[in-house]
Amino acid sequence: MVKMESTEEQDRKLVLEFCHLLEKSKQLFNGLSVNHRDLPQYGHRQWQAYFGRTFDVYTKLWKFQQQHRMVLDSKYGLKRWQIGEIASKIGQLYYHYYLRTSETNYLNEAYQFYAAIRGRAYYSRAAKEDRPDLMVKKLRYYARFIVVCLLLKKMKLVRELVTELEKQIQEYTNTYEPEDHLEWSLVLEEIKGFIKAEAAVAVLHADSNPIILSHRLSPLTTPPCERSPHMTLSLQEILIVGSACEQAKFSELTMDMFRMLQTLEREPTESATNPLSMAHGLHGHDASPAASRIPPYGVPGSKGYMENGRHFRDNPHKYLLYKPSISQLLVFLASGFKELPLGGALLLYMSADGCFSTTKHPEDFGYELGGLATSVKRDSVDGGGLSCRGKSYKENHCLYPGDLYPFTRRPMFIIIDSDNSFVFQHIPRYFGQPLVVLMSPQDVPPAFQADVQHHGSLFTLFLHSPLTALCYICNVGDVPIHHWERCQTYVDRFITEASRLVTRCRIDEIEQGIGFIDSSYVQFFGDDFLRTLILRFVFCDVVLRLHRGFRGRHMRPRCEPPLPANELLEHPSLSHIIFQLASALDVRGHFSEGPECD
Repeated sequence: MVKMESTEEQDRKLVLEFCHLLEKSKQLFNGLSVNHRDLPQYGHRQWQAYFGRTFDVYTKLWKFQQQHRMVLDSKYGLKRWQIGEIASKIGQLYYHYYLRTSETNYLNEAYQFYAAIRGRAYYSRAAKEDRPDLMVKKLRYYARFIVVCLLLKKMKLVRELVTELEKQIQEYTNTYEPEDHLEWSLVLEEIKGFIKAEAAVAVLHADSNPIILSHRLSPLTTPPCERSPHMTLSLQEILIVGSACEQAKFSELTMDMFRMLQTLEREPTESATNPLSMAHGLHGHDASPAASRIPPYGVPGSKGYMENGRHFRDNPHKYLLYKPSISQLLVFLASGFKELPLGGALLLYMSADGCFSTTKHPEDFGYELGGLATSVKRDSVDGGGLSCRGKSYKENHCLYPGDLYPFTRRPMFIIIDSDNSFVFQHIPRYFGQPLVVLMSPQDVPPAFQADVQHHGSLFTLFLHSPLTALCYICNVGDVPIHHWERCQTYVDRFITEASRLVTRCRIDEIEQGIGFIDSSYVQFFGDDFLRTLILRFVFCDVVLRLHRGFRGRHMRPRCEPPLPANELLEHPSLSHIIFQLASALDVRGHFSEGPECD
């Protein structure tokens, strides 16, 4: 009898401990999303300790429910959807940790937890609980899982999840007739539109099924470079801003943001490299995952470790901002500026609609030429497209070139994708620091205008996947994989040759005293990501200059400082490779006359 009471007492203590861990985990998790003043999204040190405590509690909670499942089932009444809710929050933690650190391996960890929820059907009985709030949790889980799968390019699974989500939304609507059913219908349409827009060009297997290609940086796709002592800078901080009004989006990621963030990441390694994950069976959908603790920021040997004033991490740190206010944008810029280590560079990428000036004789290039709209609401827009034309005052929610002047105290690399991009070519180098501005064309041929407005910018597509962009402007909708790989060799050859010419320009400048290429490009050229962007910009410029459909200077990109024309952008060897590539794709007729190619 005493033994029985002891067992009951032990069970009671186990249930109390579980309740304590569950409540503590909820408090910490909620603090990540609502405690903005105490836990800002910008900066590194402000949130790291809080994240670490949250991971600790969820690790204990997950292991606790694994070890004491039988007692919790019988004495607490633990339901499968409750286990799924814990796993879902751990997946969210990993995803948000990825957003804050830019380390793509954490996406794999988030995926493992989300996949386990689906594989073990933790939410399968949610509809039978007669709780609409539980169904909403299930729908939100699906939406989050889809985002992670999109970022990991698991498109077959994305389509399966979208089909399941559509079914769940229908069931939710029919059962509860909720007030938010239109919102969920809109979420579903956003996802479908995003998937359609993302597939700009289909690469097909021999059986005509599409192949999903990744466009993150890998050792095989990193452009070659002849190193020099002048290549001193590395990309450390990135701000990716998406404010284009009509562009396809999902979960506060516009298509341009989605493409650019992948362009600025390395291929993630498999989560099997995490011994803690391996030890607790993270690899099968039928295995219960275990939360492994994230090493604190700054610990020697961890990502982001600082040594001799320099940070070392696989990927530069990124901030993602969707339609921010101008104050938010400037605060995040200032944070990236502040966090820059010695030898680090800051990249600002902005995809936005133009804010245009009506000043006829501008004297102040910083503020009188217009700029880029940030968070202007759609209902304040005339005719469906954003325009600030006809207004004599300065727009509050507009980023002007002059707003960036203070940040040029440190090395800065700027990419502007807008119909008013060229106003950023006049940013002065007051502080003598390296500065490069890549600007999109301000116009595209009428045949592409509607698609580009919704499906994502052509310029960003060139920076993301040069071959995809070339196929797109030549109306090539699908390419067999063997043909794609052959054409990709021409792109690789172009990039290699362009890299050689950039290096050659610098050597000629030193040996002959002729300033062929600005030193800013040379200093940025040693970084893999920045070198890739510069060389893909060259590819974009050469292709659009030779393409028959892109006539007029506003249909070609610009850069500041200007890259040399004769020695690089109009070099015959680069034009020759483009003609060869066009012939291989059987689209030679889209390009101006040049030498015949084999």
